[in-house]
Amino acid sequence: MDSAKPTSRRVAVATLFGVMIFVSKVILPTPLDKMLVIVQALLLSLSYLLLGRMGATYAAVIGGLLTQVWRPVFFPLSLVFAVAYGLMVDGLFSIFRVRTSGGDVKAGRLVFSLTLSTSTIGVLSMYVTVTLGFMPWSPWLYAAVLVAGTVSGALAGYLSVLLWRRYLARL
Repeated sequence: MDSAKPTSRRVAVATLFGVMIFVSKVILPTPLDKMLVIVQALLLSLSYLLLGRMGATYAAVIGGLLTQVWRPVFFPLSLVFAVAYGLMVDGLFSIFRVRTSGGDVKAGRLVFSLTLSTSTIGVLSMYVTVTLGFMPWSPWLYAAVLVAGTVSGALAGYLSVLLWRRYLARL
């Protein structure tokens, strides 16, 4: 029975974080939801730290599925980019080894990885949505989205480190 606890905990945390990601995306209209990704980035980062490998992807899948139901006109783009974001966070956090063997995090690596993930997915999603004709080309708008999204990713990385060290590392 004890072996079920970690699985149920992972599912519960991923679901909670996925729902929170969804809520943060639907309360803001597009393109503000693309600029203010701090909540999404923070929750994906904490998902990896709390759940380990594939934690960010689990939360991203839940958030992406819910967003897809809310905004079906963007099917399957919302889901694809949500999952890609989660995979990129998981992958870069693993590649850059943001967690130490003692359970702490390497702040610089975490902030860098999350910022890189956020800006990369932002550029890819803007390129695809413009190329497919979902959004008109507007250089100033996309520059603002890229800058705000990158800053949001960096701030989320910094907040992740603070929350992890102060409250969550002992969980």
